[in-house]
Amino acid sequence: MSAVEPNAKAASKPTIAAQVVAKLRHDILHGILAPGAKLNLDKLRESMDVGLSPLREAVTRLVVEGLIEAEAQRGYTVASISVSNLDEVCALRLELEPYALRKSIENGGLDWETAVMGALYRLNKTDRTPGDAASLARWEAANNAFHLTLIERCDMPLLIKMYKSLVSMNDRYRHIYLKAVTVQRDVIEEHTAIADAAVERRADDAVAILTRHIERSTGNLRRLIVAELPVEPN
Repeated sequence: MSAVEPNAKAASKPTIAAQVVAKLRHDILHGILAPGAKLNLDKLRESMDVGLSPLREAVTRLVVEGLIEAEAQRGYTVASISVSNLDEVCALRLELEPYALRKSIENGGLDWETAVMGALYRLNKTDRTPGDAASLARWEAANNAFHLTLIERCDMPLLIKMYKSLVSMNDRYRHIYLKAVTVQRDVIEEHTAIADAAVERRADDAVAILTRHIERSTGNLRRLIVAELPVEPN
């Protein structure tokens, strides 16, 4: 056995803070921690059986992601949701994601093409059953993996970081508002069309199809939200 193996294993094990981040992110994205809810760090520390230091580190990371808000003298709250916030998330995705896809098409080689088609195959073979939380979670993971694979060869780490943050914000709306939807939009053809255009290096087509895909998905979600949340006055 190599002398460095134990250290390698230790390094690969998630830190306590990382585990807390994952738990809090899941609970926020799925509405378990409700939008606008006040976060009591002492109660969270007790319920999660962790120290205050890793909890503060985790909360700070989620503040950076935009899922938690920090206010002086008022502590931490789960980020609120609104129609205008969803619109902003969509607008930013429409700027960043098509640009990143175009750069990926320029930079990506055969390995990228293979990864895109593999991610598409996995997504199209993943069932999405309304009301089945495990099924929905598997589909969401495959969907996010497909979209990330499409753009990751943009080779721009900062852009990818911003993209992941936007996806997290968008996913929170999806998780909260699509729970009760019995019929969800079939997007197999759209995903396939995006992937085909991308690997065939038809950048204009790929970007146009992706843009319509984002607009349609957000539009459907927006209609659900408007029914429950009033549009904020200008």
